Amino acid sequence: MKLTVVGTGYVGLVTGACFAEMGNEVTCVDVDQKKVEGLRQGVLPIYEPGLDAIVHTNTRAGRLKFTTSLAEAMRDSNVYFIAVGTPPGEDGSADLKHVLAVAREIGQHIERYAVVVDKSTVPVGTGDRVRAAVQGEIDRRGGKVGFDIVSNPEFLKEGAAVEDFMRPDRVVIGTDSERARAIMHELYAPFVRNHDRILYMGVREAEMTKYAANAMLATRISFMNEVANLCERLGVDVESVRVGIGSDPRIGYSFIYAGCGYGGSCFPKDVKALIHMAEQQDFEPKLLRAVEDRNDSQKHLLFEKIVRRFGADLSGRTFGLWGLAFKPGTDDMREAPSIVLLHELIGAGARVVAHDPVAMDAARRELPAAWFSGGQLRFAPDQYEALKDVDAMALVTEWKPFRHPDFERMRALMKSAVIFDGRNQYDPKAMKESGFEYYGIGRGA
Repeated sequence: MKLTVVGTGYVGLVTGACFAEMGNEVTCVDVDQKKVEGLRQGVLPIYEPGLDAIVHTNTRAGRLKFTTSLAEAMRDSNVYFIAVGTPPGEDGSADLKHVLAVAREIGQHIERYAVVVDKSTVPVGTGDRVRAAVQGEIDRRGGKVGFDIVSNPEFLKEGAAVEDFMRPDRVVIGTDSERARAIMHELYAPFVRNHDRILYMGVREAEMTKYAANAMLATRISFMNEVANLCERLGVDVESVRVGIGSDPRIGYSFIYAGCGYGGSCFPKDVKALIHMAEQQDFEPKLLRAVEDRNDSQKHLLFEKIVRRFGADLSGRTFGLWGLAFKPGTDDMREAPSIVLLHELIGAGARVVAHDPVAMDAARRELPAAWFSGGQLRFAPDQYEALKDVDAMALVTEWKPFRHPDFERMRALMKSAVIFDGRNQYDPKAMKESGFEYYGIGRGA
């Protein structure tokens, strides 16, 4: 099949590349000329394991192309994926200006029947607005062209997005059109050959499914963080509790790890958007607000522990920071707990030496330039260099190289052997036996 994917961000690029990998001819469209030129040269705008290989392979094979012209891309295809950003507004609502702008442009150039697919995460009712935008432009030029709207939300985990797309646990397709359903089934059939995992529903139900899924996962994290904070006050180790409840098949182990809060491009934004949708319906989303509030509080927890140990004035102290990205496997800094901790440490007068396997370039763009020029923050080329003569180390992102480090080497490098473990990677008893003063999340008094 011949496809057009509008947007070459995280969702659009993974979508386009993976469809091309299955033999489809895909043209990815982006308004950013520099990004398009970079992609043509094999320079990816994001870090995602395995993505560079399939982009390079399919670009060389001619199955994956990049352009700034949507009209050009539409000429040879009849399935158009909208995969542009929907950033949160000040009120938490998803900003649909980019989605609707693409819809209007599709309406200006569509010449034959096509399926317009919302791949972006969009509020319930967006499909109707996209349909109206496309139809409005068709009517404005006096045309008569049929089309269908489909909601096909993505369920990709950053750090495992290629695997998730190529071997999905489910594919949600929201449409009321049998014709569109047949086209989407043909498109996704190669991805689910062993077991049909395609779920069909209405457009609005598909839109809601995406938000409900992310809100549920965020809820599990915030619930476990709340339990961890109570465990700490009761002298209980939350890791034992996690294993105990996770063994119940009704609960399971996914997303019940206590830590210093979730971040990223999805959970914070989507919880806010769902809260906004509820408010628009005069419905009080008490649970969702609690999920958001707990997560916001959790991001301050490491700093609170540091202050209890070292005092509120951290002038003259240096801290090593392991991890900057919001999670391992990505360079994404959006809503990362590390940003909150850095602001608080530097605001209290501390200096920070940080290391992250892939996110340091992204962090340099995200964080205030004055921190670097003023010497409050510098990046270390490796994880051990970040510990030289520091008063303590804080682990924020659970990258694999951080899981079983050389503790003897760490202790020799650090001015004082103090660890603040924001992801409960280390065993408190083992840390004590190794000569470390250890602070985890909910690991008991």
